[in-house]
Amino acid sequence: MSLSRRHLLKAAGLSGLATVWPGIGLAQNAPKLEKTDVSIAVGGKGLVYYLPLTIAEQKGFFKDEGLNVKIADFAGGSKALQAVVGGSADVCSGAFEHTINLQAKKQFFRAFVLQGRAPMIVLAGNKKTLAGYKTPADLKGKKIGVTAPGSSTNMLVSFFLDKHGMKDSDVSIIGVGGGAGAVSALRAGQIDALSNLDPVISLLDGTGDIFTIADTRTMKDTQAIFGGPMPAGCLYTSQKYIDENPGTVQALTNAMVKADKWIQTAGPDEIMKTVPKNYLLGDPEVYKLALTRSFEGLSPDGKIDPLGAETSLKAQAAYIAGFKADAIDLSKCWTNEFTDKANA
Repeated sequence: MSLSRRHLLKAAGLSGLATVWPGIGLAQNAPKLEKTDVSIAVGGKGLVYYLPLTIAEQKGFFKDEGLNVKIADFAGGSKALQAVVGGSADVCSGAFEHTINLQAKKQFFRAFVLQGRAPMIVLAGNKKTLAGYKTPADLKGKKIGVTAPGSSTNMLVSFFLDKHGMKDSDVSIIGVGGGAGAVSALRAGQIDALSNLDPVISLLDGTGDIFTIADTRTMKDTQAIFGGPMPAGCLYTSQKYIDENPGTVQALTNAMVKADKWIQTAGPDEIMKTVPKNYLLGDPEVYKLALTRSFEGLSPDGKIDPLGAETSLKAQAAYIAGFKADAIDLSKCWTNEFTDKANA
């Protein structure tokens, strides 16, 4: 949509996205809900990685679909995953690769709507404690902060180390969260490098505390590092939950696709007015920069790229010892059935 058309719609008072994006959550296409109360676990809700989830909540898109959604925030994606596997949450807002890891353990979970089409994770060095960094080998023996061990931020570290002839045991992996705690840990010298996301990365970069080692915020950089597109944040749940609650899953998908599309038409200023103030980490301009830098990595329509699923599987096989890629049925890890309907 052109800017002029968007402004005309705004001037006419047509602020609802259903008028702009036909078929998204329209009343006549509303699915029959098996459940109206849904709990979603997320690891680091304030990260740009999970922006569509926050937008769907803050703009009332879940409520528009007849859902009463409760979101529980955890320190990292692996913790959110544990909540869903353990049954204390219905759905996980987490990294796509978790569905693959779970299937390897004979647990069948499926991603049904995408939030990020690139990991948007940055591996950065601490300018104070890693000032002499020249090559990846200089990370050996160092402390690397991730949101939580086993999370997608840990995945990038593991993949990067393996690509350069090392493994996780060559470094110390430390969970520091995805907000102010991560910033404090780096500035205090508790970690030598950090694998994290915006706005944390843009904040530390803006104050000159870090330097970039690997960056997956754009499609080009993601392609260069992983060798293909790489699905990131998504909503996933057990196949059992999908089978028993297809209408509820469709309603969740409608709300998330609505959020994905709203983000594509809203500018940074409008997004900043919508998210909670604590997301800005005390510096609106840094958050605005973070949105700009990570924007390309956000999904425009919620659909999962089949090539991306294959890239994710290859990444797991590359760095997880004993991982049997040929034992994974990728078709059971994701579906576009619900996003196709939401985009129809």
